[in-house]
This record gives sequence, structure tokens and C-alpha cells, in this order.
Amino acid sequence: MGHLSLPASKRNPRQWKLLDLGIAFLLALVFLFFVLIFTHLGDSLAASGRQSLLLASGDHARLVAAVESGKLYPNHIESCPEDYVDHMPCEDPRRNSQLSREMNFYRERHCPLLEETPLCLVPPPEGYKIPVQWPASLDKIWHGNMPHNKIADRKGHQGWMKVDGPYFIFPGGGTMFPDGAGHYIEKLKQYIPITGGALRTALDMGCGVASFGGSLLGEGILTMSFAPRDSHKSQIQFALERGIPAFVAMLGTRRLPFPAFSFDFVHCSRCLIPFTAYNATYFIEVDRLLRPGGYLVISGPPVQWPKQDKEWADLQAVARALCYDLIAVDGNTVIWKKPGGGSCLPNQNEFGLELCDESDDPSSAWYFKLKKCVARASSVKGDYAVGMIPKWPERLTKVPARAKLVKNGVDLFEADTRRWARRVAYYKNSLSLKLGSTAIRNVMDMNAFFGGFAAALSSDPVWVMNVVPARKPSTLGVIYDRGLTGVYHDWCEPFSSYPRTYDFIHVAGIESLTKDPSSSKSRCHLVDLMVEMDRMLRPEGKVVIRDSPEVVDRVSRIADAVRWSATVHEQEPGSHAREKILIATKSFWKLPASSR
Repeated sequence: MGHLSLPASKRNPRQWKLLDLGIAFLLALVFLFFVLIFTHLGDSLAASGRQSLLLASGDHARLVAAVESGKLYPNHIESCPEDYVDHMPCEDPRRNSQLSREMNFYRERHCPLLEETPLCLVPPPEGYKIPVQWPASLDKIWHGNMPHNKIADRKGHQGWMKVDGPYFIFPGGGTMFPDGAGHYIEKLKQYIPITGGALRTALDMGCGVASFGGSLLGEGILTMSFAPRDSHKSQIQFALERGIPAFVAMLGTRRLPFPAFSFDFVHCSRCLIPFTAYNATYFIEVDRLLRPGGYLVISGPPVQWPKQDKEWADLQAVARALCYDLIAVDGNTVIWKKPGGGSCLPNQNEFGLELCDESDDPSSAWYFKLKKCVARASSVKGDYAVGMIPKWPERLTKVPARAKLVKNGVDLFEADTRRWARRVAYYKNSLSLKLGSTAIRNVMDMNAFFGGFAAALSSDPVWVMNVVPARKPSTLGVIYDRGLTGVYHDWCEPFSSYPRTYDFIHVAGIESLTKDPSSSKSRCHLVDLMVEMDRMLRPEGKVVIRDSPEVVDRVSRIADAVRWSATVHEQEPGSHAREKILIATKSFWKLPASSR
């Protein structure tokens, strides 16, 4: 029997339903097409989509160009994903874990190429608050600013840190001083002139949450603390949140980024550095950094440690080979004093140690491979030994011997000191910057030269990370001779610090940081540099940039893209440079709830 031909009104209702849905879908597409073509919503969605596509496709150069031209839409660079809240591009464990473990190479700096780096703004964690101000921050910080409980869980019984309601609190303890760093320092005072200004600059290796360095601040000793990014999670981030000088580093295959003979005092409390391994290479690096007449303290293994007799004997043998004077062995703590004269190295020693060539520059330390030779004290001219260099605070203003190695160094030093005293007074009195208040603690000078900016702040409750660009004249030794602290760095790479670790960032001559000094050709982009500055800066933190009017105009456009609120000012009276001053505040934004 053939099928009956039913009228339309009698057809299957399911057929009608499918047809209606298809027609409705087509009408919706037509409506959406008109919305996207003829409304601002379409422009916004298209621009946002273009930026996402640029990020996803890795078209770094096109996004940089859009920012530079002011044609980025919306006006700001997009936020990074939520899992970037603690992002450090050069210490990314996901990438570094694939590298060699020999001499801890995989835990050193390894930076991605710029074109491989997402150009996005690192967000704060969900519960982030404006940090506790100094000096209260030394003892407590907001738990929500870095909600990582691992150290508190593992080390709370040793007094490192504990959770207390909305805070982390820091009793001041450490693995080798569970009764507190203050008690430990009192014991060291029996052997070391900690008070009185003879010692000013210290290095704390493998610092934990930097309670040792924090306690030494009360003694007038400025300690640079460092530790790698490791399984404890955020040791250095905790230190900086507390307001203690610190940065991320690893003693592995390269010299640490400091000049020779900079630290009056080097300290290791259970830092687990194998000082005698690799033919005592790590002890030799410590010797390079320690001033003649300075003190070395090692607390913990292998010092009189069970089952480490061989390592303890080797450690003493290296110290003897370098003519270090054994001051004391107190339990599991050993204290040595480095000889105050020239480098002392017997012709015969069991480690086969030799002096470096006369041509070796012991202050070359940016991506510089560790050497298995001992730095010659004679390679640095002048009086810089402990006992010869002026005591603190006199050494801040006296022209250091190393400044005299720079052409016209004495005149430059004195002029630089006067210039920055005048400029900082202008910042405070005329530009209403809160330098000198408890609102600002962690300060960075990105182009420090002789440290004049930091010296002008010496009476304020701040510490300054003085950065000497790696391709500029090596003046960092002068900064340490003044009793200040800092590191070498190349600003075409990210800095070794966690996000949100500085209250105030200052830079004079920002464009010079992106250029090759020998050719004046650009090596990287201002956009990348300012995104990196934003990563380091705390929400509501301040940026001060000095440069030519043309550069400041470019910087102002980029400031809008990184969500800074910026104003441009004239330079201080009496200055003959052709400069403008940009002052910017980082906005306190958070990821929308839908992004989390």
C-alpha cells in the first residue's frame, strides 16, 4: 500500500520543532552579525579577541607595537591567568625542571625569549590586601597575600613562621636558632664586632624567611638575603613582604651577581651549600665576595655534625689553605676571619688551589661561570678591607677607593651625591611623594650608578635595591663600599623577584636600559620593561621615571596600557638636564570572579 499524502496541518509535530529551531538559529546569527558590524560592542569584542589571539599565537611584536602606538583596544594589556599570581619568568619550575641537575644548574636563572613570553599583567591572589606597613610587617603579614602554608606547617616548631588568624607571624626563629635570631646574634657577638659600625654589609645564603637579616637591621647591618625558588615555596616572597632585603638566587654554576669584596660578613645557617665540592668551588666564590678582614659564619652541617666528619675536615682544610683565621667553633657553628692583607695561598695545598690570573676581573659577575681559582685582592685597588674602610655611617659619604678607578671618579661621586640630595628633597617637598613615611619600605633604583639616590634616603625607614645594569660601567663595588646593597642585572630580562615585592620603583634614563651602549640600538622594548616593572610593583605602589620629554611621552602611553595612573612634572629647579618626571601609581585591580 502506498503512503498517504497528508496536508501540512497533519505533519509530524517533531518536524515542525526542528524547523522552528533552525529558523530561529539563522535569525540569531543575522542579528548578531548586525550587532557586531554596526555597534561599539562589536568593536570591543573584536579588539579584545585580537589581543587574545595575539597572546595565544605568540605574536609578541604586534602587541608591543599596538601598545606603543596607543591603538590597543581596550586601553590596557590583558591580565595573566590566575595561576600566574606568583610568576617569575626566569625561575619557572615547569621549564627549569627539564634542565641539567649538575651543580644545581636547573635552579639558576633561565629566561625565556621575549617572543615566547606572554605580554600580560600578573594578577594578585584573590584575598590580597595592601601589605602591613613597616615596622609591623617585620613580625606579621597578611596570610591572604601569599596563602602558602608549607613553611609554617613544616617549620613552625622551629619558630620560622606560624598562621595566626588572618596573619602569618614570624617569631624570629630558624632551624639552627629555634630560640630566635636575636639570641643567636647575641652568641655571635662574643666573637664578631657586630655593633659599632665596623660591619655594615652582610650576605645571608639560603636565608629561609630572612629572620637573621631582619634581626641584624637593629644592629645597623644591612643584609642581602637570598634563596632559590624551591619546594618550600616563596621563602624570598615572605622575606620581601616583611620588608627585608632579599632576592631569588642559587649558588650553582655561575658567580652570584655581586662585585668582588663587597660583604663584611657572610653567613650560612643550614644553607646546605656543599662548600668543598667541585674542588672547593663554592668556598672560593664566598671568598671572592668577602672583604679582606671580613667574617664567615657557617652554622649547621657539616660543622661537628654526626656522620659528616670527612666533610667537616675538608671544610677546615680549605679555610686553612686560604689562611683564614679560626675564631671559634661553638657547638655546630664555626666562625672564621679572612686575612686582611693580600690573597694568601700556599704553593702547596691539598685542594690544588691557585690564584687567578692578573687579567681576571673578580667583579665580573653577570652570567659569569664560576672559576676554580682564588680572586686576587690586589686586583681591586685602594683601602676596602674591614678595619681600613670607614665605619658606618661615615663610609656613606666618603669617596670610596673604587670610585677613584672611574675617570674623574671623585668629581663624579661628589656631584652625584649633591644632585640626588637636591632631587630627593624635590620629590618629597614638591611632588608629594611619601618617601620617608611608613607607606614605603621596599625601594628599587633600576639605574643606580654610584647609589646617590639611595644615599639621599639613608635617614628614611627604607632599604634600596640598587641595580647596576650589566652593560653599564661596573660601579656596584662603589655602592657596597658606601654601605649600601644591590645587584647586577640586564633589564632586557625579568628580575629575580616574586610579583608584588616593591613599594617604590625609581629609574633615571629608562630608555638607556633597553639600548646597547656601544651602538645605541634597541635590544628590547620599553613595553616589556614596564610590564616587568608592573609585575614587581605592589598594588598602589609608586613609579618615578626621569627621561627626555620624548621618552616620557612614550612612557605615559605605555603607563595607560599597564593600568597606571600617571602624571608628568617638570624637573627640579637648578637642574640643567633636559628631562621630565613621570609619577605613576599602580591601580589595585583583581581578576573578575568569572576568571577564577
